[in-house]
Amino acid sequence: MTIFAPNPDATATSTLSSLIRRRRPGFSLEAEFYTDPTVFAADLDAVFGRHWIFVATEAEIAEEGDYVTVTVGKASVIIIRDDDFEIRAFRNVCRHRGARLLNEERGSVGNIVCGYHQWTYSPDGSLLHAKDQPADFDKSCFGLRSVSVRSDGGLIFICLAAEPPNDFDEVSARIEAYLGPHQLTNTKVAAQIDLVEHANWKLVMENNRECYHCEAGHPELTCTFFPTYGHAVEDIPTRLLPAHARYLQAEHDLETACSDRGYPYELIHELTGRPSAFRIQREALDGAGESYTIDGTAASRKLLGDLDTPRLGRLSLHHQPNMWSHFLADHAVVFSALPLDVDRTLVRTTWLVHSDAVEGEDYDLDNLTAVWKMTNAQDAGLCALAQTGVSDPGYLPGPYAPSESDVDDFVTWYIERLSEVVEP
Repeated sequence: MTIFAPNPDATATSTLSSLIRRRRPGFSLEAEFYTDPTVFAADLDAVFGRHWIFVATEAEIAEEGDYVTVTVGKASVIIIRDDDFEIRAFRNVCRHRGARLLNEERGSVGNIVCGYHQWTYSPDGSLLHAKDQPADFDKSCFGLRSVSVRSDGGLIFICLAAEPPNDFDEVSARIEAYLGPHQLTNTKVAAQIDLVEHANWKLVMENNRECYHCEAGHPELTCTFFPTYGHAVEDIPTRLLPAHARYLQAEHDLETACSDRGYPYELIHELTGRPSAFRIQREALDGAGESYTIDGTAASRKLLGDLDTPRLGRLSLHHQPNMWSHFLADHAVVFSALPLDVDRTLVRTTWLVHSDAVEGEDYDLDNLTAVWKMTNAQDAGLCALAQTGVSDPGYLPGPYAPSESDVDDFVTWYIERLSEVVEP
C-alpha cells in the first residue's frame, strides 16, 4: 500500500517510488530525499513510525514520577517511571478532548493532571479522576494510550507502531552482553545538551557514520579517535600509517585486557537486511587510551560499574535509525537524533557518570564534555553545508569513498524500510 499522497505540483520523477527505483548503490541519495516535504512525511511514517527509536536513558527518569517527553513528528510521547518503578510510555494526549498533558521536556509528577479539565492519571496511565461524569462512566476505559517501550542495558527505546519489529529481543540480548560491565542503570546525568542542526535527519546520520571528514573537521576528536576508522588496511593513506601502527598496538592491548576480564569486544555489523539494524564493537582509543578527552586520560576518577581499569577504549553502539553512543570506562556519552522538519534535526547529547561520582571532586564538567561539545558544533556546521549543497539545483549524487561503507549501509537500510511500505 502507498503510504503518502504525491505532491500534485511535483513531476512524476519526483514521486517516492521513482526515487527508490533510481537509487544507485554506492552513491549518495537524490536531492528530494533530503529536501522534499513529501519524502520527509514518508520518513516519519515508514521509519520513525514503525521502528524502535532511542529516546532516553534510565538515568533521566531515576525516581518514581520522573518523566521526559519526546516529540516524533507530530506525536508527543511521555516516558515516565511509575510508582512500582516500571518504565511506561504514553501518548501525551488527554483522553477527554485531546489536550496536551505535559508541556515540559522533563520533570517529576505525583499524578498526570490535564490542565484543561483536570482529568487526572496515575503514572501507570490509569484514569484516577474525571469530574462531573455520569454514574455509569467507566474510568477503566479511558486510561492513557500506551506506547511500546523497553529498556535495554539502561537505554530506553520506544516504538509508535501497533506491532513493533520483533527482532529487537535478539538484538537486545547481544548488545546487553557488551553493555553489562558499564552498569548504565547505576549512572546519573552529568550534562545534557540539545543542538538543532539545520539539516535533514539522514544527513545527520550519514555524517556520523563516517570519519572521512574527521582528519580535517575534528582536530579535538582525533586526538583520541583514530582517523583510520572505516579504512581497509590496503586503503590506508601513507600519511595515516603512523596512526595505524599506534592503532594496532592499542588494539592488541585492548583485546588482551578484554579477554582477561571476559568482556566481549568483537565487531557485530548488521546495518542492513533487518528492521533493528545495529553495529557494536569495543575499539581502542589513541593518546592515553582511556577516554574522550584531549589527552585521552579518564575524565572521571569514579569508573562505571565494577570496572577496574580506565584503559578499555570505547564501546561504540550504533542503532538505526537515530542513535549512536560511546561507553568508556569512566563515563558514557549517548546521542539521539530526532527529525523536526525536512531540514532541521534535534541532536541530543547526554553524558552519564557513575551515580556516586561528585562533580568537582571526581570529574570536571568542562573536561568531561569538551571534546563532544566541539565535535557536535563542527558536525552541525558540516551538516548545514551539506543541506545547502543538496538543495542547490547543481547537486548530483556522488560516489562514496571506500571508508564510507557504513554510510552506504545506512542508506541501503533506509531504502529497504521505504520499499517495504511504498508501492513499486
